[in-house]
Amino acid sequence: MSTATRESGGRPHYGNYIGGKELAAASSDTFTSINPTTGQEWGTFAQSKQADIDAAVAAAQSALTGPWGRLSASAKGRLLMAWGEKIAENAPHIAALETQQNGKLLAEMQAQARIVKDWLFYFGGLADKVEGRVIPLERQSVLNYTLREPLGVIGVIVPWNSPTLISIMSMAPALAAGNVIVLKPSEVTSASAFELAKLAEAVGIPPGVINVVTGARETGDVLVSHPGVAKIVFTGSEQAGRSIAAKAGGRLAACTLELGGKSANIVFEDARLDQAEAGVLAGIFAAAGQTCIAGSRAYVHRKIYDEFVDRLTTRARRIKLGDPLDTATQMGPVATRSQLDKDLTMVAQALEDGADILCGGQRATVAGFEEGLFFEPTIFSGTKTADRIMHEEVFGPVLCVTPFDDDEEVLALANGTRFGLAAGMWTCSLQRAHSFAKRLEAGTVWINMYRALAFNSPFGGYKASGIGRVNGAEAIEQYLQTKSVWCELGDEVQDPFVLRT
Repeated sequence: MSTATRESGGRPHYGNYIGGKELAAASSDTFTSINPTTGQEWGTFAQSKQADIDAAVAAAQSALTGPWGRLSASAKGRLLMAWGEKIAENAPHIAALETQQNGKLLAEMQAQARIVKDWLFYFGGLADKVEGRVIPLERQSVLNYTLREPLGVIGVIVPWNSPTLISIMSMAPALAAGNVIVLKPSEVTSASAFELAKLAEAVGIPPGVINVVTGARETGDVLVSHPGVAKIVFTGSEQAGRSIAAKAGGRLAACTLELGGKSANIVFEDARLDQAEAGVLAGIFAAAGQTCIAGSRAYVHRKIYDEFVDRLTTRARRIKLGDPLDTATQMGPVATRSQLDKDLTMVAQALEDGADILCGGQRATVAGFEEGLFFEPTIFSGTKTADRIMHEEVFGPVLCVTPFDDDEEVLALANGTRFGLAAGMWTCSLQRAHSFAKRLEAGTVWINMYRALAFNSPFGGYKASGIGRVNGAEAIEQYLQTKSVWCELGDEVQDPFVLRT
């Protein structure tokens, strides 16, 4: 399935997708996306503004009060499950679109497109488990019960690193709760959102339930500020999340925010080193470090520090950079020129602050892709807690390794950041592992593993890493509101103005 037309040069062109129809932006403005592997233009998309957001919200509201709102919860759930099957069938096509736009490995994008079926089956199964309560009142003649109702139109803003997975993680519980969606994908990776919307309608989800509007940050600002949008779900940077929370809060709209991280990966002296080595490397260099849960701060016990760091640098130098569509490639390019510039800037600042570079640190050139946005896997030692690179998210393949001597020291180091998205630890001590899990200030803690998520396990951040949770049964609760209904069943007249003797 393809939702794009072709320009004269062969590049795909996408309009918005509103109410089941492909529409050009009202202003006819467009923007261009880049293939980071080649450095060349990939396609053009509608640059949406107020009129486009108005149309998308109106289409969503019409679906909410019309065909979607009239469906039973069980019927909604079955449609979500069918949608999951259809996405899995089209995973190769969706993955290819995403790899061409964000440079991540095709195998990873395919895996993500296939596993979203699990999310849609899980939340589809929860759709008809949303129940109210009967409240036992002192006054026996009154029936008081609660209804759990959808919020309405949900604005979903997703990043470029895992567009399909994060879109479904955000939309599945919202739809299972009976809401409708206006989805704004990242301007870097907009194409796959259209495939998701079209596939939803192909299985019977009514037009207008899922609408797609594209554009830069200004488009997202309009969506966040729209009075018809009941809630914003955003995954992205801390700075953008703070801005969204302020705008939404100004009109008392709710938010779920999954923001940045500066996650600690702790290797104790009793760790299984082969296991820890693979986990630390995957935690930072998988996806070229372009993941919110990247384990960008590695703390290694001094007894094993030299050996372990030598193992890391040896492996990092061997990581094969190349075309992410090639199965032999182990790490693709970073997604944007601005991200490449940030990687270079942060590395330069770390060197200026006195850090030692153990490997990498430069833009890489790959034969046949000389204009590609490749960056070497980079490892620093000698960084200090106050250094910028130790407290700001790089979102690139840059790891800082630091020795520690005892448990209390490393606990303070791990928690010594404003972020709290994730943390990992590697140890054979059961007592230490679970003690640390309770004391680490992070929404997800991995023990002897890293970078794992599941549809039924809550995910979200502490501190500046976000508000609310996706995944798991509690996620659906964040898309519902409670109505209390009172009904007098008796014949007695309750008149406060009649005097009783």
